[in-house]
Amino acid sequence: MKRRHFLSTSAGALAASPSVSNAQEEPAQRPNIVYLFSDQWRATDHGYMGNPEVRTPQIDLLADQSVNFANAVSGIPVCCPHRACLLTGQYPLTHGLFLNDLRLNNRATSFAQALTQAGYDTGYIGKWHIDGTGRSAYIPPERRQGFDYWKVLECSHNYNKSQYYDKTAKEALTWEGYDAYAQTRDAVSYIKSHAPQGDKKADKPFALFLSWGPPHAPYRTGPVRWLDRYDSRKLTIRQNVPPRLGKQAQSTYAGYYAHCSALDECVGWLMDALKESGQLENTIVVYTSDHGDMLHSRGQLKKQRPWDESIRVPFLVRCPDSMKVKPRKLEAPINTPDIMPTLLNLAGAKVPASVEGEDFSDVIRGTRELADNHALITCPSPFGQWTRQQGGREFRGVRTKRYTYTRSLQGPWELFDNQEDPLQQRNLVAEADKRGLRDELEDKLRARLKATGDDFAPGPELLKRCGYLVDKSETIGYRDPNAWGQVSVPARVG
Repeated sequence: MKRRHFLSTSAGALAASPSVSNAQEEPAQRPNIVYLFSDQWRATDHGYMGNPEVRTPQIDLLADQSVNFANAVSGIPVCCPHRACLLTGQYPLTHGLFLNDLRLNNRATSFAQALTQAGYDTGYIGKWHIDGTGRSAYIPPERRQGFDYWKVLECSHNYNKSQYYDKTAKEALTWEGYDAYAQTRDAVSYIKSHAPQGDKKADKPFALFLSWGPPHAPYRTGPVRWLDRYDSRKLTIRQNVPPRLGKQAQSTYAGYYAHCSALDECVGWLMDALKESGQLENTIVVYTSDHGDMLHSRGQLKKQRPWDESIRVPFLVRCPDSMKVKPRKLEAPINTPDIMPTLLNLAGAKVPASVEGEDFSDVIRGTRELADNHALITCPSPFGQWTRQQGGREFRGVRTKRYTYTRSLQGPWELFDNQEDPLQQRNLVAEADKRGLRDELEDKLRARLKATGDDFAPGPELLKRCGYLVDKSETIGYRDPNAWGQVSVPARVG
């Protein structure tokens, strides 16, 4: 992993770095890419990950055909920061989006721009959440990070009356019915429009990103037929949910699972479209989520936390038969900034010099094993539902295939053995016989922070460095047009 610093405004903004190639030999025919990701769906809540109560048969089938990164991590488990890491391959203190409702600058070569340079058509459908001008505002072409096909809204969780803007319209349009269904139908049309015609091959490969809003709250707004399938009284709650919250958690699970099953249905439609259009065996299919959800575990909701319910996400990569990739389960973590270089290399495209993540394409191909990999997890500035008043704190940490270690500003915070204690209920950080392990993980963390240029400054200091305007809870005011973080980061944050 290499660190590339950005210049301060006093020296002028840094232009996008030129692309450099570390790709394998270019394939005779580049594979398409279909990248599917939901909002706030934690890894454990899939049939293939061991939850027998949530119905995900289509995703379970996809898992059987995929490389399954069973310990995939959302390194900064919040909507906007995750998306910025995904589309730049950078860490949050480089691209500057460590809060929600900020605008991503154009300094890095984006995922779509790199794919376009490799000859791809690119498309994005659904939730965007990196423009920082208002959650229902029009996003002009120069702020679309290079995507061509475009049916997008910044952010909405009104799933049954959801709007979007297409490539040319400056007036909002409305998805028909449940938006995930409508967005998936549009994605199916896109896939079919790129199918070969007769003996004629498709002119270009395509890369389509489909970003669903569910299963993020509100939970009781999914399709009625799926809501009716889940009887909350019969659902098993996670054992680290406090007993006093049991009934509330069961009700939450029922609505959340309804959204999950609806999205599973969408995955089936997309796989059928690829198969029926003759493109399945020339398409890399990725299924994941931007972050997890506490769902009452530890008595908490939503994200930003360092615990597995928040940071662990599904991550499946199905490769065409021609790539000779063996479907299997991998225990090594993969982090959000690693996704862009990994997929670019699998597609035979050049990885831009602005990328900081690690390329795992050879791991997927089976030509490299990871014996001791670890992912950096961070919360640079707690906000929203993770304020200091609610117990929130800045943290940095590492997640290995077995352990989670975190440090707060006050010092070592938590150490969990996730193999022996998967519910993370026994903090080992102060135990004398674990000191050697703690020191080893601390060394890994310090090395990661040094490599990423992170001085672990307090959240208020980071906000000051960037000039972000926040409310008393250190949250960008997304309902106030005058409070949006619309400026690009004036310098490296760390």
